[in-house]
Amino acid sequence: MGQTDFRFSDASGVAVAKSKAATVDGAVAELAAQLPPDGLALILVFLSPHYDPHHFIAEISRQFDTTPVCGCTTAGELAPDGWDENSVVALAFSRADFTAVVRPILNLDSFRVEDGRRIGGELCHELLRVSPQVDRGNSFGLVLIDGLCRREEAVMSAIYASLDDIPIVGGSAGDGLRFEKTWVFFEGHAYTNAALLILLNTSLPFKVFKCDNFEPMPQKMVVTEADIESRTVKELNAEPAAEEYSRMVGIMEDAKLDPFSFASHPVLVRVGGSYFARSIQRVEPDGSLHFFCAIDEGMVLTAATSRSLVGSTQDLFAQMQDQIGEVSLYIGFECLLRRLDAEQHQLARDMSELYRQNRVVGFHTYGEQFGSMHVNQTFTGVAIGRRQA
Repeated sequence: MGQTDFRFSDASGVAVAKSKAATVDGAVAELAAQLPPDGLALILVFLSPHYDPHHFIAEISRQFDTTPVCGCTTAGELAPDGWDENSVVALAFSRADFTAVVRPILNLDSFRVEDGRRIGGELCHELLRVSPQVDRGNSFGLVLIDGLCRREEAVMSAIYASLDDIPIVGGSAGDGLRFEKTWVFFEGHAYTNAALLILLNTSLPFKVFKCDNFEPMPQKMVVTEADIESRTVKELNAEPAAEEYSRMVGIMEDAKLDPFSFASHPVLVRVGGSYFARSIQRVEPDGSLHFFCAIDEGMVLTAATSRSLVGSTQDLFAQMQDQIGEVSLYIGFECLLRRLDAEQHQLARDMSELYRQNRVVGFHTYGEQFGSMHVNQTFTGVAIGRRQA
C-alpha cells in the first residue's frame, strides 16, 4: 500500500486511510488495517465509481459493525497523498473528540421544504439527546447528496433554515465523468435520489470555508429561455445559448465546447452581494446548455475571469491557520471542474502536492454546498485544528 495513515496520536481526532486495491474485498481489508478498530463515532467513505457501491458499503459496514458508516461515490478522490482516481478514502472520527448523528433524506424527487426543516430540527434534538453537554457553537454539519438529483438548492435551503447557527458544508456525489448515476451510503446500503445530513459536535477547533478563483467581468448574459426543471438554458440574451455563451466569454466561434471549456469559462450569479459560480455540465445537440446548478428565466449571468488557482488556495490555507491555529486536517469538497481546469492549465501536479502538504481529504464533486447555497467550481469544507495539550 505504501500509505501513511493519520492515527489519533497526531491530536486531530480523525484517522485517515486509503486503498487502491483491485477488488472491493481487498479495499475493505486495506482500510480496516489502517483505521482504529473501535472507539469511533463515525466513518466517512468516499468511493470511486470504479468499485461496486452496493458490495462496498455492505462489506465495510460489516467490517465496522458497531460504527455508523456513511459516504458517497465520487468524481475523483482527495487522498492523503494528493489527488487520485480509482481509489477509496476513509475518515474515522474518534468518539473521544466527536459526537455524530446522521439522518438520510430519501426519495428526493418528492422532497418538500417542510421535510428538510423537520429533519434538520429532529437531528439537532437527537444530537442534544445523545450528548446533553453539547454546545451548538461547537457543531458543524456535512451534507452528501445525489449529484444528479437536481434538488440540491431546495434541500440546502430547507436544512440551513432549521439548523440556526450551525454552519454546514458538503458535496454532491459523483460518477467520474459518466454523469449516469451517483450514490450515497447509509446503514449498509447505497441509495440514489437521496441525501445525508450529518451533524458533528467536537471539542476541537474548526472552521468551515469556501474558496474559488474567479472575478466578475463586465459582460452580462440574461437567461431568456430555459427549461427550469432540467436546468437547461435554451437562450441567452435572446440568442442561441451555446453561441451567445461562447461569444460573451471569448471562446472562438469554431472551438468545441467541452468540460474543459466550461471549467475555464464559468459564469457567475450574484446573491446577497457575493458572486457564486454556475457551471455548465454539457452542451446539447440543439445548442442549449445544461447546468450543474438551478437556473431560471430572467437570471443574470456574469462572465468571469480567473485568478491563480494555486495562489487562491494557498491564501485559504493561510487564512484557516490564522483563524484556528495549526490545522491537522481539511475535509474537502472540490468541484470536478476545478480539477479539469487545473489539468487544462498543467496545474494538477501543483494542486495535488498542495493538498498533500495541507492534509486535504475528501472528494471531487458534481457541486458543493456552503450554508444555504449549492455552488459550482468551488472548494468547500471544514478545517479541523489540533487537540490542545
